Amino acid sequence: MGYTKEDIIRIVKEENINFIRMQFTDIFGQLKNVAITASQIEKALNNQITLDGSSIEGFVRINESDQYLYPDLDSFAIFPWRPQHGRVARLICDVYNPDGTPFVGDPRGVLKRVLKKARDMGYDAFNVGPEPEFFLFKTDEEGLPTTKTNDEAGYFDLGPLDHGESTRREICLALEKMGYEIEASHHEVAPGQHEIDFKYSDAVQCADKIMTFKLAVKTIAQKNGLHATFMPKPIFGIAGSGMHVNMSLFRNGKNVFFDENGDKKLSHEAYAFMAGILHHMKGITAIANPLVNSYKRLVPGYEAPCYMAWSASNRSALIRIPAARGQSTRVELRSPDPACNPYLTLAVCLAAGLDGIERNLTLPAEITENIFDMTPATRKRRGIEALPGSLDEALVLMKKDKLIMSTLGEHVACQFIAGKEREWEEYRTRVSSWELDKYMINY
Repeated sequence: MGYTKEDIIRIVKEENINFIRMQFTDIFGQLKNVAITASQIEKALNNQITLDGSSIEGFVRINESDQYLYPDLDSFAIFPWRPQHGRVARLICDVYNPDGTPFVGDPRGVLKRVLKKARDMGYDAFNVGPEPEFFLFKTDEEGLPTTKTNDEAGYFDLGPLDHGESTRREICLALEKMGYEIEASHHEVAPGQHEIDFKYSDAVQCADKIMTFKLAVKTIAQKNGLHATFMPKPIFGIAGSGMHVNMSLFRNGKNVFFDENGDKKLSHEAYAFMAGILHHMKGITAIANPLVNSYKRLVPGYEAPCYMAWSASNRSALIRIPAARGQSTRVELRSPDPACNPYLTLAVCLAAGLDGIERNLTLPAEITENIFDMTPATRKRRGIEALPGSLDEALVLMKKDKLIMSTLGEHVACQFIAGKEREWEEYRTRVSSWELDKYMINY
């Protein structure tokens, strides 16, 4: 829905909205906000709300702290889980410098820059459909999260086995009130694990929706006495949570990945786009899988891809082509997890795909067999490489990929790498409970 400033001012008054959250996302994918009262709405709509950027990790130094929030008017929405009296709304914002130029460290701005390149290449839309998964856990007497699930259900199970069904339904209804078109929701493979899929949209709007989705899930779960987490692998021995990303490019309103006469009814551009992603996948991985914990999901045996291959239907491959054709033709990247910054992840995926098209890269042969069942020798012979096995390895490979580094820009790339290297060092030097259990008595 397209809003004007006048529309928003009128709605704020008519709907008894007392607070507006001016939201933005930091480099590491954390949602932030400056909350204002309704009396400040005109000031906000005129781009006059400031923030202290030096207080946001990875933004600016203390001597250059002032930054401005420019709201995206179309992002205006009322939070349906808040009280009817004294209601709360939000505006998603771009971050700008005092001189009126976009802040280079704003992840939303990074994605917009890549989308401009796509437009310059003749593409008028990059549509994305995400499939985010999450866990619902019980909380203890103090309200702190446990790793105890609130059900024993499995894939596509329903009540009474799926005790999280009512919370999932409440989340779906809240999101629909905010303008989401929910395509499907279901219990996932692991106990306590859920998935809610919403209709594709353009890339910026999709990333906005992912951030809002995570906020809604966590808020409504908490309201119901549960803890929702998007941690990729919270429990050893069961499946982790991914966020498959379905992507398609459009020109003049038509899906350019579809070709009625092409092999598998896919166009040359579709194959080149996939080739670009595979070519840059090692450099993408640190962005799409940004936590130490992410790499405990990317292991054989739990449906998560860990080998670089593509297939029309083989779910052990990194890239899959869902069966739908025509305007619904899409490329599904299966490795990202829901802890990633969606703006940066979509930016590097699009940049890689466009690079494949520009350079006319050739896609390797399709892999139809179960890759997990192959021996290392077979995978080597077939040219199937593994994704990075740790955050440390992924960061090294990211630094070597000039396209990924330039897509992020020097500021974002350097701040992201520095933050994640600190995270890795903290993990590397920390003594875990596994080590104590394993070594304390025997050694």
